[in-house]
Amino acid sequence: MELDSRATVLYVDDEELARKYFAHLAGARYRVLTAAGVDQALALLAESGARIDVLVTDYRMPGRLGSELLPEVERHYPHIVCMLATAYADKQVLLELINAGSLFRLLEKPLETNELLRALELAVQAGRARAARRLGLMAIDESLAFLEHELNTPLAAVANFARGIERRATALHGEEAEIAEAAALMHDNARYCLAVLASFVDTVRLAGSGIVTGTVTGSSARQLLAGLLDSYPMTPGQRACITLQEGGDFAIAESPHCVSLILSSVLGSGLRALEGHASPAIVLAVTAGSISVRSNADGGAGPELAEHLLRDPLATAGPQAPGWNLIFCKRMMQSFGGTIVIATEHGISTTVTLNFPVPIRNEHD
Repeated sequence: MELDSRATVLYVDDEELARKYFAHLAGARYRVLTAAGVDQALALLAESGARIDVLVTDYRMPGRLGSELLPEVERHYPHIVCMLATAYADKQVLLELINAGSLFRLLEKPLETNELLRALELAVQAGRARAARRLGLMAIDESLAFLEHELNTPLAAVANFARGIERRATALHGEEAEIAEAAALMHDNARYCLAVLASFVDTVRLAGSGIVTGTVTGSSARQLLAGLLDSYPMTPGQRACITLQEGGDFAIAESPHCVSLILSSVLGSGLRALEGHASPAIVLAVTAGSISVRSNADGGAGPELAEHLLRDPLATAGPQAPGWNLIFCKRMMQSFGGTIVIATEHGISTTVTLNFPVPIRNEHD
């Protein structure tokens, strides 16, 4: 018996004829499951959610709206790509769903064959890309855990040994006092290496899709941001606090994967700093040759802290870190001629701006 390698699509609609019509249109290319409502769909998902790739649900149905199903799917089955089919819907509800990131595409009823098949093809591709990213990130996480263990243990031992020598040698005088100075220097260098390692590991783990080969979407600033928002692992609440401002665009001519890594790190640090905030807000903006990330975390960092974040790895590492791991971002930007700037409105917000080297080729040229 041959295995069926086709993707599985779950279609939810209270009208039996609509379910039969969908199964007829999509059945030749996909395995199709159908449900007559939200509750039946949830039951099917509980039984077969792991093998479902795409969900298409009608919006207006008796009992519970199709829009109520999407957050449940995103919460419990994040691998499933969701689409909403409707002939009429509340525009505000649809905007909220799209902005929350739980909706891949909106389909207009009655469903047109070519449009439906194309949307399903794109949804399956998006789902497979997500799966590849997850597998890649799992492999990276395992490698990082090994690296962290293998380097942290000897570095911590060196730091502790140096601290012990320094304490014992503080009472010495003359040339012997140099032992204490050397031990202090050894201790500080070991701490520096530990901080650099911690920042590196944290930066890579926050990178989302940026460091997985072949997952950076497009090569313009807005395409990178759109790909980041689509792939970065966020809760619905975190996604809802992020706004991508309308505006310009420009080509990322140098190291798009590296830029994606930087953006992932800055966004991840901002989200982490916003944990527990009463009114979290992150605004992403693109202007000519720059991308900015504005966060109201902690009401804005002070100027002194902002300066330290770009200069001192020790100021950004450890359990008491303020959350903006930017030392590696600065070095990566500098590697292709860019810069990173932190601007603060004390008590209001902190803005991290990535400035890219000129010349910049405008997408409309």
